[in-house]
Amino acid sequence: MRRPIPTALPPRPRPSGAVARREDDWKTWAELRLKVIGLPPEITTEELWACFRCHGAVSQLEIMENSQGVRDGAARVTFVPPPPRPFWDIYPFFVNLHHGGRAVVRLSLENPRRTFYHPSPVNHNVKYPESMTLLADSLDFGFMCDPQTMMRMYTVVSGERASIRFKQSMLYRETIVEFRIDVCGQSELLRFTIPFAHLDTIHSVDKDNSERVELVVSLPTPPRFFRKLDEKDTHEEKARYWCENDAWYRQTDITHHPESLRTTPVALKKPSPIIDIGRWITYRLSFKMTAQNRDLFTRIGQALRDYNIVIKEMPDFKIIPNSEPPVWKYIDQPIPVSTKPKSTFEDLLNEDTVPPLAFSVRYQLEVCISQGYLNEHNLSRAFVDRLMSIEPTKAQDLLEYVANQAERLFEPMEIFNLKIIKGSASRPPIPQYCAYMRTATVTPSTIYFNTPTVEISNRVIRYFAEHADRFLRVRFTDEKVEGKIFSTDKDTMDEVFTRVKRTLRNGITIGDRRYEFLAFGNSQFRDNGAYFFAPLPHRQPRHMRNWMGNFAEIPYVAQYAARLGQCFSTTRAIIGTKTTIKEIEDQARNGYVFTDGVGKLSPFLAQLISYELGIIRRSADEAPSIFQFRMGGCKGILAVAPDSKAQEITIRRSQYKFAARSEGLEIIRWSQFAAANLNRQIIVVLSTLGVPDVIFVEKQKAQLANLELAMTNEKAALTMLQKDIDPNQMTLALAGMILDGFQKNQEPFMVSLLRLWRAWSIKYLKEKARITIRDGAFLLGCIDETSTLKGHFNDTPPAQSADDRVKKLPEVFVQLSQGPNNKPCVIFGPMILARNPSLHPGDIRIVQGVDVAALRHLKDVVVVPQTGDRPIVNMCSGGDLDGDDYLVIWDQELLPREWNHPPMDFTPAQKIPLGRDITPDDLTSFFVTYMKNDNLSRIAVAHIAFADYMEEGVKSDKCLKLAELHSTAVDYTKSGVPAKMTRELRPSKWPHFMEKQNRPRENIYHSTRVLGQLFDQVERVDFVPVYDATFDNRILHAYKVDSKMLDEAAVVKRQYDAALRRIMAQHAIKTEFEVWSTFVMSHSKASNDYKFHEEIGRMSIALKDRFRTQCYERAGTKDLEKLGPFVASMYIVTAEEVGEAVKKARAKGAEITADRMPLMSFPWLFKEVLGRIATSTLV
Repeated sequence: MRRPIPTALPPRPRPSGAVARREDDWKTWAELRLKVIGLPPEITTEELWACFRCHGAVSQLEIMENSQGVRDGAARVTFVPPPPRPFWDIYPFFVNLHHGGRAVVRLSLENPRRTFYHPSPVNHNVKYPESMTLLADSLDFGFMCDPQTMMRMYTVVSGERASIRFKQSMLYRETIVEFRIDVCGQSELLRFTIPFAHLDTIHSVDKDNSERVELVVSLPTPPRFFRKLDEKDTHEEKARYWCENDAWYRQTDITHHPESLRTTPVALKKPSPIIDIGRWITYRLSFKMTAQNRDLFTRIGQALRDYNIVIKEMPDFKIIPNSEPPVWKYIDQPIPVSTKPKSTFEDLLNEDTVPPLAFSVRYQLEVCISQGYLNEHNLSRAFVDRLMSIEPTKAQDLLEYVANQAERLFEPMEIFNLKIIKGSASRPPIPQYCAYMRTATVTPSTIYFNTPTVEISNRVIRYFAEHADRFLRVRFTDEKVEGKIFSTDKDTMDEVFTRVKRTLRNGITIGDRRYEFLAFGNSQFRDNGAYFFAPLPHRQPRHMRNWMGNFAEIPYVAQYAARLGQCFSTTRAIIGTKTTIKEIEDQARNGYVFTDGVGKLSPFLAQLISYELGIIRRSADEAPSIFQFRMGGCKGILAVAPDSKAQEITIRRSQYKFAARSEGLEIIRWSQFAAANLNRQIIVVLSTLGVPDVIFVEKQKAQLANLELAMTNEKAALTMLQKDIDPNQMTLALAGMILDGFQKNQEPFMVSLLRLWRAWSIKYLKEKARITIRDGAFLLGCIDETSTLKGHFNDTPPAQSADDRVKKLPEVFVQLSQGPNNKPCVIFGPMILARNPSLHPGDIRIVQGVDVAALRHLKDVVVVPQTGDRPIVNMCSGGDLDGDDYLVIWDQELLPREWNHPPMDFTPAQKIPLGRDITPDDLTSFFVTYMKNDNLSRIAVAHIAFADYMEEGVKSDKCLKLAELHSTAVDYTKSGVPAKMTRELRPSKWPHFMEKQNRPRENIYHSTRVLGQLFDQVERVDFVPVYDATFDNRILHAYKVDSKMLDEAAVVKRQYDAALRRIMAQHAIKTEFEVWSTFVMSHSKASNDYKFHEEIGRMSIALKDRFRTQCYERAGTKDLEKLGPFVASMYIVTAEEVGEAVKKARAKGAEITADRMPLMSFPWLFKEVLGRIATSTLV
């Protein structure tokens, strides 16, 4: 259908704006913007691009909307650089339309919104152009063979139509290198980008009497590579926005034979690369130094130095041609060995052969190569021979030691002179609920293998324990420093997702093993991870999936994957207690299952489980009220019920998911008190519902003051630590250390932990608005089995008074195990009930706390009613009771003016059955589709931005749409229906507190609303550990210990330190204090902060339990009275190591920093024993 031609146009506006200009000033601008008026509402970005591309380089297109979200016939076109001629003076100007006809429009030149100069971060009086570009003559790809020598693997030479651009974007703070090469007979324009934050040094080399300068950039990890497509093919039909970056597609492989990738397993060694973008990460650019180039070169160097990037001369730099590394041939094939001279052809044929490296050694060697600590070109036949001559466990320990040092070794033969430190190859004992796990990280450009670490196991690994070394846990991430692979609604990441699919389909090769896809746990799935298994003739992945359960009746891929995933939940098996099963029906009404996920167990059985798990140590201790569990194909929670028989477990129908062969009881976690913390989502919802800003500001102000006081005041520290309990209960551990006098004595480990806790708390106040609420808790939810509590009814009449308002509230039961006087305490009155994340104004419910005598056996949980028309927990962000935590706040200052806004409908999207048997290929396709459409974090971030920007806050149309979309995204793992986030739901303006540093400054505004106020109130604090304080003399002089015991302690410490450093390296954690306490300041971005807090909690527990077991064996006892001398020896050894390191650092005048100092957390595996020694209750 032809579009109507506009009959009337508004009068032509005169250029306006704050930046005054002359008529021809536009020629000097970095970019030029035109406003187009009079467009039909159906106009597309492709039509605009096709019209304006002939006038210049179109960088950006935006079709405008009015405040109601309706297109108003205007658009903005941006050119970079400005076009050569001022064509906007032409009138009438015609825009051709795809379906015939043309639109008559008026063009107007917009004054620049900014000066196109970027201030120096060091001196704001110095300004640099937003973009500075040098043209290079050549670009080499390779790697450093030694500190002064680069092996050149591929060279690009500049030509007439193939210039090499070395560009500094000061606006986005990154270096961009563009070049053109031939791939399979086709010329391709490529680029790679290096953020300034990932650069620390660039080496310069003067050539030809300074007529030529070379820059050598050597990176620790690969940058992101892109290929430019034809811009015509990168427009979406209904999109309002397009930019040139939409034409740049991520790259994973640049190879001579791209078709071979379809069937080739992923391996560290890539077949036939043109450029191995994941391994050749040293770049040499050569520049001819004309006068103009020299001035620009100087200016670029000055700008980079302002961003702490050092330009360092390297006069002895050498370059050598490429060669094939021989090591792969030596270790992939049997090696011929002869004891006599090879004089004849027959002699060569009759040579003996030796087998390749043992797999455990081969794997660890690939760990060192993939992580960049060794390079295969430096590995000789002599190195392989020497490695093979060593006992495999010792060779593996040696390579693990190399990996633990996390430093590049240019002379690999030197490792054989090192003292071998025992590592995981020596297989010291580990807790029975743990397993050694090999892991790999697949990035767009390469693969990294990691030293085996001890992890809490799952049902599958326990059952197939004899083949535990054939499991490989794989995670898919972006490049190492980029973190998680984020979804996109464009096709620009298709190459990355194709690589993920290829890996899942073709497997991963290490030596003679080919690891195949097995399955993924539900938690793994959200973190883009999966388990692989190296099959044996009698043990194939399909056999293992068949063992897990009968899934044949499940017609939905998402549900099938979720049921498989149940078997991979991180659990602890209960092996010392036999149970019987009783089945009961659910309580269901109006399409809701009120008892969804809730089972029961007896107090006696709860005691037995708690004792086996080590939660309680005496029969008189009280067991938790709830256990989250797995048992066969059942899942959910088990709540203590006095009417349950001794060893009986009651299961409801909603808990049964599939038929499984395994029937043992497995525990994931249990109920315990954790402090209530606000976050940005909760705060913006409460603010919209009527809580004044000053309430949040004053609470944060008080928390900051208390944190400061806690550093010097024991009473203040104890009050905070005992009240503001984290999910891993580590604040209680710190409180115990204070009670034992370690803060008073300024013990260095204790003081360091306190400093860390303060810095961590302040960091999350700044970044997440994590305000701790004393009158609140974070608790597991369960159902009221007595049907006493009043539920929510849809036909409740409006309240006539304040008292009536309270009386009409739904009821809950909350009893804390330790109230104000350290006795159980029931909470009464109106309170907030919510679940994270809360985005909709109806997600936060106001309920009434009441006392029910028949429920007093339940502590540190929130009990909700099974009466009413709709479950209360379902109204809280669509929650249920199979293991969800709920925020409960009875602080009356935080009760909003508006109570119980109508809740959202959380009915999941209709699932579509596959219509045939589900295959592994279906599972892997579902995995990749989820990655491509995982918009959860983007939706949540956009919601915060719009909630701050829009006058109506979370009640604005865009926020309500985003809340619905978020619910769809959460349910994707069950429904398989992805949440599509359109351009219209992406913010164009960002509040300053979101710290969008890669956005243009004109898109950032200073927010004066509540989150902006809270952000501005907090100043971050760096964590600085204490090494030069005196260790506690109460322990150092408690016993007379002999040298043998000290040596025994030193041996275990070396192993403990190595294991701890592996965790730090694998997750990019900077200090041991963060691992020990779980208060992690920064980590690899593969998981979100909340999820990682859970993960590091499990890792920390496994590490501590593992080495406590070793210490018991070395000490010859578990008896605390007899263990004292050995624990004191652990403390003495640590004190001596730290003291010696501090002494050496001072002698050299070196800075005392965590990366240069020995670890000191080892003796604190036994913090209770240290406390009893210090307080003289054990000695």
